[in-house]
Amino acid sequence: MLKINSIDNGVIIDHIQVGLGVKLFKYLGLDNADYSVALIMNADSRKSGKKDIIKIENKVDLDYTVLGLIDPNITVGIIEDGELKEKIKLSLPEKVENVIKCKNPRCITSVESYIPHVFHLVDKEKAEYRCTYCDEIYRVSEFKE
Repeated sequence: MLKINSIDNGVIIDHIQVGLGVKLFKYLGLDNADYSVALIMNADSRKSGKKDIIKIENKVDLDYTVLGLIDPNITVGIIEDGELKEKIKLSLPEKVENVIKCKNPRCITSVESYIPHVFHLVDKEKAEYRCTYCDEIYRVSEFKE
């Protein structure tokens, strides 16, 4: 059985959908970290059968909006002195700014680079967002590819 040590101070990103752990690991730049990190893939899960987990032995500033966009079922545990101090359940964010890029070539954001890319959640079940400027629909599943 694989044994990963517990952490004293840091963050545990848990309940990551299998296969998204690597994408999240790279997105967070953890492949270049100078502190201890662990990416655990295909770990047993009572809820979903299998899951990915990331353990970070360091205090890091995480963008919960992006994490929730990548996988809204993620939980983030904040560890201090070996104890779980806070557990944060994520969900799809209502608004996303400068994370998704509008793919419509006629959108103002394609022409004017200083305008922020702003999307609003329009369908939680389908995980669909709409561009504020041109109404282009964007599905979260496209972000995971």
